[in-house]
Amino acid sequence: MSKEGRRKLTLHRPVTYQIRVPGLLDPNWAEWVGGMTVAVERADGDSPITILTGILDQAALQGMLRRLYSLGLPLISVRWVEGD
Repeated sequence: MSKEGRRKLTLHRPVTYQIRVPGLLDPNWAEWVGGMTVAVERADGDSPITILTGILDQAALQGMLRRLYSLGLPLISVRWVEGD
């Protein structure tokens, strides 16, 4: 993709983020996590990992990270999903 076609991260433009936390967060929590998609990944013999995916601006991302912190969930990763 050319440089002109790539979107830049900014503080105000929402982009898609993927947040991974250890454990099992029930899909019923989707409303509590701002309507993000809740998926669970299980590797053979490993503990489950919950993957939250959604469109957030930087302020909403910070709020989401605080919510997860208040649940006592450590972060595995926070990733910007390019191409949206």
